[in-house]
Amino acid sequence: MADPGMFPLSARHVAVRFHDNAALREVNLDIEAGSRVAVLGPNGAGKSVLLRTLHGLVAPTSGTITWGGHAARPRSQAMVFQRPVVLRRSAIANIEYALAVNGAVGGERKRRAQRAIERVGLAHLATRQARVLSGGEQQRIALARAWALEPALLFLDEPTSSLDPAAASEVERIVGQIHAAGSTIVMTTHNLGLARRFADRIVFLDAGRVTEVTAADIFFTRPASPEAARFLEGELPWHTGSPA
Repeated sequence: MADPGMFPLSARHVAVRFHDNAALREVNLDIEAGSRVAVLGPNGAGKSVLLRTLHGLVAPTSGTITWGGHAARPRSQAMVFQRPVVLRRSAIANIEYALAVNGAVGGERKRRAQRAIERVGLAHLATRQARVLSGGEQQRIALARAWALEPALLFLDEPTSSLDPAAASEVERIVGQIHAAGSTIVMTTHNLGLARRFADRIVFLDAGRVTEVTAADIFFTRPASPEAARFLEGELPWHTGSPA
């Protein structure tokens, strides 16, 4: 699963504009192999745009993105969205379809799909239509579909935002297993508890600019940028002196 040749993923002076709106401004960022990165920031900061740009769904207006020093975007990556995208077919057929698109054939495709759905604890729902599953189950199918591709890098855009606590906890567990299996993880989240538990690096965005990239423990105790400090003061009661 690991592909050290595609790292670091580097963004240099990356800007993205949508008409008159500057979604990203002069972003400079490196993602190293094996890391667990949480992208934080207020609403509208550009977090989702950053992930989509790094993944290749959005083209930079200016600047460059390279993978291990090369411009060609590797196939060994996947993305899971805030609202899981599931096709009008069974849960396991959703996984098999992604594998087929990526070149897996016959018995290999079925074996990898079965293993993936077992890993996320949904083998008993394999033949159920994916679109009738709960939101948490659909997100687990989306994670299984991505995991089956064995990505060197997995992008996650707010993977727990619309889930109840039990479903969010299960998704967090699965993401931890995907990382342990060898995938680098880059995740946007508004769940600061999740970011503190999971991430080893924090990227903080404000108004489309990366104002801080630092170790997670340092970010949450000694944020260097005033924008990050204000964000934490507004989001975390223990930064204002009130009970946690």
